[in-house]
Amino acid sequence: MDNYDIHDNTEDEFGYSLRPETLDEFIGQEKAKEQIRLHIEAVKSRRKENKKSGTKSRDNVLEHVLLVSPPGLGKTTLAKIIANEFGTNFKQAIGPVMEQLELARTLTLLEEGDIFFIDEIHTTKATTQESLYPVLEDFVLDLPIGQGPGSDIVQVPINPFTLVGATTREGLLTGPFRDRLGIHIHLDYYTPEDIKQAIHINSAKLGIKTEEKAEYELALRARGTMRVANKLLANVRDFAQVHSNGILTHEVALEALEFFGIDEKGLNKQDYAYFHALIDTFSGRAGLKALSVALSEDERTISEVYEPYYIKEGFLKPTPSGRVPTERAYEYFGYPTSEQPSLFDI
Repeated sequence: MDNYDIHDNTEDEFGYSLRPETLDEFIGQEKAKEQIRLHIEAVKSRRKENKKSGTKSRDNVLEHVLLVSPPGLGKTTLAKIIANEFGTNFKQAIGPVMEQLELARTLTLLEEGDIFFIDEIHTTKATTQESLYPVLEDFVLDLPIGQGPGSDIVQVPINPFTLVGATTREGLLTGPFRDRLGIHIHLDYYTPEDIKQAIHINSAKLGIKTEEKAEYELALRARGTMRVANKLLANVRDFAQVHSNGILTHEVALEALEFFGIDEKGLNKQDYAYFHALIDTFSGRAGLKALSVALSEDERTISEVYEPYYIKEGFLKPTPSGRVPTERAYEYFGYPTSEQPSLFDI
């Protein structure tokens, strides 16, 4: 049986083409959308008042935002939507590779009201976070001139902008930095009904004929994540194109999901390998580093991509002494009775 890796965090052209561009188009996350819409409308109202009085104020821009969720729930999309709602520029950086020089260059080029999005913001260096304190508070960038005892600091004014940070691990941000991001928005896993609605809309965009039961089947296996839903739709679409003239019936969807190795909970071969290693290799308890070595997988990928869904589904319990599978996991993955073969033979 072939295997389809739904843990890949990259977005292809297919994923980008289906991004909603406004809050009204964004499916699900009602509480988060309500909060974002409220802040946007408040800023627009203040802009009108300040324009009448001729006042220039930092209140003309949205307060800095922190978006928190597991991967694939729409943080980048929401950041772009905020820029769209204001009609401003969208600039993007990635925490792990962002250097001070690049950051300074980006900040000095921002126009008033621009959205500066930093993905994986918890991975930025502590020194980088500290350098942003005056920028976030006073829109002033402190630039060091020279080195050694004779060095000096030049303050460069920055146009008022909004920093939108996305993180899967809020606790790794320094307290003072986190406090300077005034709007905190948490995104939850999507319901199957929300995902089904998105799949229906995206199928129409792509010209795919789908049965309602097929849409719901994909939604049930999307792990509560729109990114996974789009990846499933892309792959199942190709399967239907080859095997059923592009028509996605429920029967064809089931065949495609089996072909790609996706079980009824959206788990695939990598997920089964995780629990077989945890239960068989490590006798039901293991640390992150040990699992990383056993699975030949990056620790961050395991802790930030794999495990949140396992915990949500009640398969995994993190403890101070390691990861522990729950009774539900033993039952689901065919333990302790060896007579029952698992869905994927490893």
